[in-house]
Amino acid sequence: MLRPHTTLLLFFFLLFSLVLGDKAFTGTYGVNYGRIANNLPPPESVVTLLKAAKIKNIRIYDADHQVLRAFKGSGIEIVVGIGNEFLTDMSVGEDRAMTWVKENVQQFLPGTKIRGIAVGNEILGGSDKTLWEVLLPAAKNVHNALSKLGLAKSVQVSSPHSEAVFATSFPPSSCTFKEDILPYMKPLLQFFSQIGTPFFINAYPFLAYKNDPQHIDLNYALMEKNPGIYDAKTKLHYGNMFEAQVDAAYAALEKVGFEKMEVIVSETGWASRGDDDEAGATVKNARTYNLNLRKRLLKKKGTPYRPKMVAKAYIFALFNENSKPGPTSERNFGLFKADGSIAYDIGFTGLVPSSATSSFISFKGAGTSFVLAFTMVVFVL
Repeated sequence: MLRPHTTLLLFFFLLFSLVLGDKAFTGTYGVNYGRIANNLPPPESVVTLLKAAKIKNIRIYDADHQVLRAFKGSGIEIVVGIGNEFLTDMSVGEDRAMTWVKENVQQFLPGTKIRGIAVGNEILGGSDKTLWEVLLPAAKNVHNALSKLGLAKSVQVSSPHSEAVFATSFPPSSCTFKEDILPYMKPLLQFFSQIGTPFFINAYPFLAYKNDPQHIDLNYALMEKNPGIYDAKTKLHYGNMFEAQVDAAYAALEKVGFEKMEVIVSETGWASRGDDDEAGATVKNARTYNLNLRKRLLKKKGTPYRPKMVAKAYIFALFNENSKPGPTSERNFGLFKADGSIAYDIGFTGLVPSSATSSFISFKGAGTSFVLAFTMVVFVL
């Protein structure tokens, strides 16, 4: 039997968890589950794959009902997305946001652990400036709908940005937001600060290296041993570009008055194939970056400029996506190939047998049988 003071402590712990814990990023490692492809495993099989890999956080770019039903009871926390094409409608009236939230979030709770809604993707700094104006009202309407439904404490509203929002980012301490973006960014940051939303940034050392391989040390981008860089203003040393990109975001936030806002990397990854002019896009480099990043995140430590703010990131992406437009690299960011096998070995296992030393668990998903190769060693995140 619990003693009175023990019961009281338990009550406050549960209360604290309900108020703050539901919006937390579980652990430090997540994956973006993109689905612009016509040959991927069914969502039910993806759930089994993720659970075997101990991946507790995923992001999708829509609110596909088949996916949300498949994740029911999995315990995996999921962030759904509202496509850029819906933002104008969402900004016009709260009724449209309310309808969307009811149809795509509320009806799946609590069985499916929807923990966030990403309103648009890489809006500010993008080419469509009409969307810059509607982003904040759309985000507010979505949040207001969640509040009226009693879901605002457990479902977080956010919006990820690209590096295009920055005027400069090297060295990290020099990072600032672009002048033309500030009139839209500052009110958005103020709103997100009020509701407790972190700053989400899509940070790709691969893209930086690909665009300037003559001046960027590949080992610095890959998190391998290298001389690193020195930021004279902060007197901090950076041994890899990932941490430098995160701290650049912190520096930009600090300059506009949001020094306490957390930064979370909503996308990062490395392509395993590319066109002739896409420097660094190889299987070896993709494996090196993703393995080193996974080890780095597993340490649950901060960055040089924010040592007490544990670095967290969603990897892009779960699968290679054969229907994505653009250069070859766009279709080759996956940790896994379309058949469910690993693209390269960083400690995960696939949906098909990979070695004679593995043990196998058979399961069925959406009418398709798969075999899960389950190795003895799994990184726990």
